[in-house]
Amino acid sequence: MLGQALMLIHTGRAPTRSVLTSALGVTRATAGATVSELQELGLIQVDEAARLSPGQQGRPSHRLSVDPAGPVALAAQLHPDGFEVAVIGLGARIIAAQSSTQAIAGDPASAMAEIAGVAARLVAGAGRPCVGAGLAVPSAVTSLDGTMVAPYYRLGWPTGTPVRDLFAGKLRLAGITGPGGRGLRCSAGNDINLAALAEHRHGAGRGSSHLLMVATGHGGVGGALVLGGALYAGSTGLGMEAGHVSVDTAGLPCQCGSRGCLSVEADAARFLALAGRVAEPGIPELAQAIAVLRRDYPGDAAVRAAAATLIERLGLGLADLVNVINPDRVVLGGLHRDLLDADPVGLRAALADRSPWGRGANVPLVAAALEQSPLIGAAEIAWQPVLDDPALAAGGR
Repeated sequence: MLGQALMLIHTGRAPTRSVLTSALGVTRATAGATVSELQELGLIQVDEAARLSPGQQGRPSHRLSVDPAGPVALAAQLHPDGFEVAVIGLGARIIAAQSSTQAIAGDPASAMAEIAGVAARLVAGAGRPCVGAGLAVPSAVTSLDGTMVAPYYRLGWPTGTPVRDLFAGKLRLAGITGPGGRGLRCSAGNDINLAALAEHRHGAGRGSSHLLMVATGHGGVGGALVLGGALYAGSTGLGMEAGHVSVDTAGLPCQCGSRGCLSVEADAARFLALAGRVAEPGIPELAQAIAVLRRDYPGDAAVRAAAATLIERLGLGLADLVNVINPDRVVLGGLHRDLLDADPVGLRAALADRSPWGRGANVPLVAAALEQSPLIGAAEIAWQPVLDDPALAAGGR
């Protein structure tokens, strides 16, 4: 129950003790004891001076929130165009962050050492216990041993790179420890998977029970599925490779060996090429594509045509996924979020026209709400052991 209560407060679903009591289905006394224990662990704070809103009747209910001086998790996101590192508290509060826009090192150990150096400075600057570390990468990551499988080709890293262990080892060498000086728990996962987890808990996916997310990353397209609050990743962590749904059998070749996959037909590079734009060196293609779409869509016919082509391809891929999964919500991220903003009617029609249930299926398509969702998702997997068992945070007090 302690973990369930912390998750409700962490995700903003229990802003008061009365709401928590109802959500847990327990007595006021039991809820009060649970709140006191979480407060003693330094994870939440209680505003006992909270009052009723005007017009409300009954007893005032104490307001609950995460402790702004509580522990933090270390989160990092790695991509071909650089990396981001942050220390993030409960409630997805980013305490401090630092990024690099230098192309990532081709040697995994060197890249992890650079990330660990930045991480050590941020954790030291925060001056708070660190409960764990999470890493988001542009690759499928096996749940068995934390190795990368078919990393995005621009990263230049081989399949089988033991990214989780490399990450943990470099953090250890940098002197970062867990609560009470224990070894730091480290996890790694696919960037779009972690983005979906973040959106489900803190963003546009809140309240969904069958959430599908499809998004462009710094290269290619990824997808993820959150079922009943849990990230679905298949039997070994390699499930939901939505970017390899084929939408044009005569299309561009994909690194997976097929042709016309979403990853090559509906990503930032494809959009720029169709719009007749040449990507500027040193600037991430994703950022350039989003800037072009936002700035030039209203008045540039080539940009509108490129957007229309991507919307057609994306709609076809989404229809295949929706027909199999039957989600109750679809969240679009990266460039796809801006395609939805540019032509919401067109994208929804491209999906609905290919549904066996027709327009009556009416699956909500929504834009991702979090600007740094993979980074926040990396923090979520770092926090997960404490969310399951809040007593694990006790060593830092």
